[in-house]
Amino acid sequence: MGGDLGQAASTAIQMIVGADWRLWSVVFLSLKVSLAATVLATAIGLPLGALIALKSFPGRNLVTVILNACMGLPPVVVGLLVYLLLSRAGPLGPLGLLFTPGAMIVAQTLLVLPIVAAVTRQIIADAWGEYREQLTSLGAGPMQAAATLIYDCRFSLVTAVLAGFGRAAAEVGAVLVVGGNIDGVTRVMTTSIALETSKGDLPQALGLGIVLMALVLAINGIALALRSAGARQGA
Repeated sequence: MGGDLGQAASTAIQMIVGADWRLWSVVFLSLKVSLAATVLATAIGLPLGALIALKSFPGRNLVTVILNACMGLPPVVVGLLVYLLLSRAGPLGPLGLLFTPGAMIVAQTLLVLPIVAAVTRQIIADAWGEYREQLTSLGAGPMQAAATLIYDCRFSLVTAVLAGFGRAAAEVGAVLVVGGNIDGVTRVMTTSIALETSKGDLPQALGLGIVLMALVLAINGIALALRSAGARQGA
């Protein structure tokens, strides 16, 4: 058994180093889907979180509670909701997105958006408490204050975005439901690892697992470096 695992690990390393097309095509599709979802979630989540932090309106506390709760949304539930929306009988069925990378991007965007928005709201709320008097004295409105604080807190906010990207890249439930794990079309790293493990193709599963772990470590390393850079700038 140990020899089999050693051989599988050796083959997996060879596949990674040798740029095995079957393995890297799955990696590139995963990155494309996760990056697209993170960009969309960031474009919506940053201004949304900032405005919730700065703008007073009825029910703001309830919105904050819901936003924080959505950070823990079960991926399979999100996948089910997106499936129902995109199925033939659903309101968005005519778009024909089900079982395509587009459907996976939608599902991952819904998973990443609460993370980016909730963390942004907290970061901007803390910064607003510190700079409120200065910005108010300068006559800054909510939009101007939001833009100023987003820039000022950019290092902390980038770490939030990276956390969202990590959630998207490591997600399996939602993309499996709406993507269908179709070979060469919607098969990403997480779903491929599950499939290849069940088939007994350990080299492929291990190779993808190594790449995924390297990606997660890289994201955490970048986040740590950005936090350190932000701390040095603020010092």
